[in-house]
Amino acid sequence: MDTTVVERNALERAVVAVCSLVLWVSTVVIFVILAANTALRYLVGTSLQWANEVPELLFPWLVMSGVVLAAEKGSHIATVFLVDAVSPAARRVINTVAWVAVALLYAVLVRATWGMLEIVHDERSPILQVPGSVTYVCVMLGMVLLSALALLAAWRAWHRQRVAPQALAPGAQAAQG
Repeated sequence: MDTTVVERNALERAVVAVCSLVLWVSTVVIFVILAANTALRYLVGTSLQWANEVPELLFPWLVMSGVVLAAEKGSHIATVFLVDAVSPAARRVINTVAWVAVALLYAVLVRATWGMLEIVHDERSPILQVPGSVTYVCVMLGMVLLSALALLAAWRAWHRQRVAPQALAPGAQAAQG
């Protein structure tokens, strides 16, 4: 039962591109706003009133994009010594079932978040009046992507596929399969 080495598929490449863009843009915008606000505070003695709200709104997007990227690269913590102790056939079944369970749990979180969107939409940020649902949408989209990646990992585990090491960041191992 050999493992087939595969390249990232279109879904994974798209997830990496979008999440990397969100990660970089949110990090740069947060840094620029906080640096400018700090400089204004020390140089002029005043600050931008909205400068605290924007980083608060962007931070969940930064975090969720990082979580999804880590999941795609297989960089989350895993304890595998028990699974590695069983036969390859049993490992295949365990990994597949585990990834399907993870996907289903993320789907439950998506459903729960969807149900809360209407409630939190009425909450507004004090200055910019951005609906509270903006950050909940971020969490929901992240969970959708995590669920899709978990289903892909289940597919790869069942079909004994692994992502090619060169397709990953140096030192990262794919959790799939």
